[in-house]
Amino acid sequence: MSSGQSMLVLGATILFALISLRFNTAMLQNTTLEIQNKVNLTAFSLADDLIEEIKEKAFDQKTIDFQAIAANQLTSAYSLGHSGSESWPNFNDIDDYNGYSKSVDLPHAEGYTVTSSVKYVDSDGSELSTQSFYKKVTVTVASQYLNNPVTIAFIFSLHSKN
Repeated sequence: MSSGQSMLVLGATILFALISLRFNTAMLQNTTLEIQNKVNLTAFSLADDLIEEIKEKAFDQKTIDFQAIAANQLTSAYSLGHSGSESWPNFNDIDDYNGYSKSVDLPHAEGYTVTSSVKYVDSDGSELSTQSFYKKVTVTVASQYLNNPVTIAFIFSLHSKN
C-alpha cells in the first residue's frame, strides 16, 4: 500500500470516527431530553392529582354542612391547616392541605416530594391576611431529577364549591 493510499485510509477512518461521535452525541442528547420530559410530566401529573383531590373537598370546615356563611366566620388565615385529629387521606376541607407534604416512591416515579400551601386571596389572586371567599392552593413537586421544581396553583371560591 502506498503512502497516498495510507493517507486516504487514515482520513476515511478519522472522518468515520467524527461522524460516529456526532451521531452518538445526538442520540445521547435525545435520550437525555426524553428522560427530562418524562420526569417533568410525572411531576406535573403528581401536582395535578393533588389539585384534583382537593377539588373534591369542602371549601372550609365551617361550610361542610352549611354553605351560606359570612367571610369573617371562615377559618382564620392564621389557622389554615388540618387539626390535630385530622390526617390525610381523611382531610375534609381545602385548608387541611396547608403545609401538607408527602414523598412519592413508585416505580418510575421515585424521589418526588409533593407539598402544598393554602392562602386566602382576593378575586385577583392577591394574598390576604384575613378570610375571604377565595383560597389559593399552590402545589409544588420537587425531585433530585428535576432542574427546577414544578409548581401549579388553583384558586377556589366558596361559590364554586356549591
